[in-house]
Amino acid sequence: MDRRTFLLSSLVAPFFFKAGGSVMAAVTYNASDASITMNFADDPNAPAMTLWQLPSQHGPQMMGYVLRTSNGQTIVFDGGWKQEAPYLIDILQKECGGKVDAWFLTHAHLDHCGALAEILTTSPDALEIKELYYNFPEQEWLDEHEKGSKGETAIIFDGLSKFEGAKKPEPGQIFEYGPLKMECLNDFDLSLTMNAINNSSICYRLDVAGKSILILGDLGYEGGDRVLKAQGAKLDCDFCQMAHHGQQGVRRSFYEAVKPRFTLWATPDWLWRNDSGKGDGSGPFKTLDTRSWCAELGVEQYFVSKDGLIKLTF
Repeated sequence: MDRRTFLLSSLVAPFFFKAGGSVMAAVTYNASDASITMNFADDPNAPAMTLWQLPSQHGPQMMGYVLRTSNGQTIVFDGGWKQEAPYLIDILQKECGGKVDAWFLTHAHLDHCGALAEILTTSPDALEIKELYYNFPEQEWLDEHEKGSKGETAIIFDGLSKFEGAKKPEPGQIFEYGPLKMECLNDFDLSLTMNAINNSSICYRLDVAGKSILILGDLGYEGGDRVLKAQGAKLDCDFCQMAHHGQQGVRRSFYEAVKPRFTLWATPDWLWRNDSGKGDGSGPFKTLDTRSWCAELGVEQYFVSKDGLIKLTF
């Protein structure tokens, strides 16, 4: 499905579920918020890193991860819509002292970049952000090949322009934050003009305390094929963030190379169930197909943002 259809469906679907309580009101963060807490650390009393998978604060799909290492460094991936900004600021202030050592954006869509654009525009003093990394195609190219997102890209590029000294991650570049080692796996390919913005997603492999985590953003079929061909040997990871919220992201062959034991789903309830308002399976999304792949591949556990804030320690 095209981006416009996906967004319209995601914005409409939550209204069908208000009575069921699946839409979360915007709230401040509290340490007891985590609905799922799991410890994968060799030494449970001294974890090398904590990862929070953030839930949507207003219903539509979004993606945001906060990482805090044992040496006190903070890394953020994406962050969500502008509606997520207050919650994101709150968790970063309470858990990380309001300081972010590095903020990584995977691609130029508002459900990933809107929160940061909002923070930089309206609350620039709320956080101390040391470094910002992103690698997007030029705005004119994005607008040409995904015309339905033209308004989004204007908001994103305007917001990000308020941060001085943003850096571009390069394929093979290594980032080290105490016990956490990260590698950028790809750049974008301007010949991939279908599903243009999602296919420009920049991916990362994270290694910490003997565990590995793959961040895919919203990578699509074609972009996934390219990364699989170039980086197949590096994709085998314990944890995998499911591409494009777990629906119509990368192909099954990609996940076969990853062989994840655990999966991270930035996926609200209606999308998890493919429910457009008429019950499970009534929508146009492919989430149920991806869930079936995971079951067949032997995934041990799913961490899904529909369940609320998820806290994992390594």
